[in-house]
Amino acid sequence: MSKNLKDAWSESKVIDDVEFQEEEANQFRKLLDRKESSSSEGTVSSMHAGHILKGKIVEITKDFVVIDVGLKSEGLVPIEEFSDPEELLLGNEVEVFLDQAEGEDGQIVLSREKARRLRQWEYIVNHCQEGSMVRGKVIRKVKGGLMVDIGMEAFLPGSQIDNKRIKNLDEYVGHTYDFKILKINTERKNIVVSRRELLEEERISKKAEMLENIHEGDIRIGVVKNITDFGVFLDLDGIDGLLHITDMTWKRIKHPSEIVNVGQELEVVILHVDKDKGRVALGMKQKESNPWEEIEKKYPPGTRVKGKIVNLVPYGAFIEIEPGIEGLIHVSEMSWIKAITDPNEMVKKGDEVEAIVLSIQKEEGKVSLGMKQTEKNPWDEVEKKYPVGSSVKAEIRNLTNYGAFVELEPGIDGLIHISDLSWIKKVSHPSEVLKKGDIVEAIVLSVDKESKKITLGVKQLGTNPWETIEKTMPVGTLVHGKVTKITAFGAFVELDNGIDALVHVTELSDQPFGKVEDVVQKGEEITAKVIKLDSEHKKIALSIKEYLVDKNKYNRDDIVVGDAPAARAPAKRGRKKKEPVEENKEEGSNK
Repeated sequence: MSKNLKDAWSESKVIDDVEFQEEEANQFRKLLDRKESSSSEGTVSSMHAGHILKGKIVEITKDFVVIDVGLKSEGLVPIEEFSDPEELLLGNEVEVFLDQAEGEDGQIVLSREKARRLRQWEYIVNHCQEGSMVRGKVIRKVKGGLMVDIGMEAFLPGSQIDNKRIKNLDEYVGHTYDFKILKINTERKNIVVSRRELLEEERISKKAEMLENIHEGDIRIGVVKNITDFGVFLDLDGIDGLLHITDMTWKRIKHPSEIVNVGQELEVVILHVDKDKGRVALGMKQKESNPWEEIEKKYPPGTRVKGKIVNLVPYGAFIEIEPGIEGLIHVSEMSWIKAITDPNEMVKKGDEVEAIVLSIQKEEGKVSLGMKQTEKNPWDEVEKKYPVGSSVKAEIRNLTNYGAFVELEPGIDGLIHISDLSWIKKVSHPSEVLKKGDIVEAIVLSVDKESKKITLGVKQLGTNPWETIEKTMPVGTLVHGKVTKITAFGAFVELDNGIDALVHVTELSDQPFGKVEDVVQKGEEITAKVIKLDSEHKKIALSIKEYLVDKNKYNRDDIVVGDAPAARAPAKRGRKKKEPVEENKEEGSNK
């Protein structure tokens, strides 16, 4: 037994849960039993009850039909048991079932309906089998399905009603359909039928026939059954076809629901038929000429076009330059002077804009456009306006860890690198010497038009003191400065000319000491001797110790800062002979 048959037969058991249906089934079984019993007895009296008799219509009233079956009295049959109006004619011979030989009023009890059902059952048992097709009318809804009149009542399970989703069973009541017999239960004397199997067989047959007759290039009408992200499924009169989103229109769309709805009829072109897999590919845009065919001739690079913004994406804006033709303006092609990160900064959906065609990729269906190309590029003249070596004044627009950006003109920025702020001072951050909004003067160091970069320098406004340091501050020079920083290895001193120098811990004093702070303090003014110069690495080494040694050696308090002791050596040696005498005199006088 097939799965559908098993399911249907399982569902047929719900008939037993319906009280009136079970009662009718019992009555029908009793009726058959009586007929069989009467037949087995074979007596005249026994044939009168439980048999089908032939009778003649002798009278028709509003509620009953009077029938003469040749017995002692005539019988009454309710008029509603005659479903065929053509039967209701005086003199017509009809079959009736003898329900009782004598009723409560002494008349025989007849039934046209029971006779019809018995005959239908006999016909089905003798002429039909599981799989046979019958025609019937849906008469009512019951638990789990519908009851169908096929001459006798048969059960139509809910799963066998249709091959589509059913919303309301009442829609089927009163309609006549063809059915397939799924199960004949002689013990229960009931029948299970299916409409769905016939519909499936019809669909498969129609699909096979259509697959044989359908050809690529045919124009067909289909009804939209389902809409997905990737396309639309259409019912082509029994066969399903896929209309892919890329074959719906020459325009760019995000979802098929933008142009079609479920239940809508569409005229489509058959693009491909796979008979083995039963698949059909459809197209809508193929009914129209491809606007991309002459795209390269119509819009060569450099062409100025106008269009409406139809879509915005993080990387740019799409404009429709004609129906079915859209081009992309990338964010990098929107402005010469601004670094655009969001297309909304420049345009809005629905805006009418002008652009220049930059390139066309016909096979991929892409047109690249530029907005900024409709205007003159300010960087084209930048080398003439800001030649290397020229002096400019500009406002500090932004400070970063590596330098300061200044705005030379709208859209033209320059960078003062942190290394170009001072010749002599070590700057850790531009904010130490500059602040946002300041107007600063600088020298143009370089211009890179292609990369849109201009570098500037502030220190280049003056000369580099390190180039002449060996002349202006030779080794041996006494210098004056302020202690700016103390470390474990010595003290840093800012000299009067702004240059930083180091007094190493070994050069702090000519006397023993414990730590640097025992000799000098931050902020203290000191005098020291230049003992080493390294102009390449911008380093100066000082010695307080040598300054003190020289001072003690010559006993001089009037050594001038900046003097070169080597140049004054003879004068010092001349004084050296007289100094002991003066000291002796002082000692003598003190004594």
